[in-house]
Amino acid sequence: MSNSFSKSLTLGPAITLLATCRSVSSGSGEARIHDPSPHQHTKQQATAPHPYVGLWMTDNGHVRHELLANGRYDEARGTRQSAYQGRYEVSGNHIEYWDDTGFTADGDFVDEDTLHHGGMILRRR
Repeated sequence: MSNSFSKSLTLGPAITLLATCRSVSSGSGEARIHDPSPHQHTKQQATAPHPYVGLWMTDNGHVRHELLANGRYDEARGTRQSAYQGRYEVSGNHIEYWDDTGFTADGDFVDEDTLHHGGMILRRR
């Protein structure tokens, strides 16, 4: 049997700690703390519709971003397939990336076929 709860503790005027805990009846009386990482993917993010799903590529083909419908991305660089993978979120014409290693980046769709990201211009393919 397991019980889940969330508790918000105020530790000072500007510090609030949110802890999500799960207590598991395993006979050991063990309590586990779950830290929801910013690079965890949630179902809600996966269902957010936007018109930018698909392949985006620099004009020379060196950098390729595959934006998947499930909110994940797969970036290739040169001959290195899957050089970076992680999740992304689109809000309006802005995109935020969270690499699985913790690296973050962002970009802006300047029109329906052009993405400005990290000093690069990627185009829809």
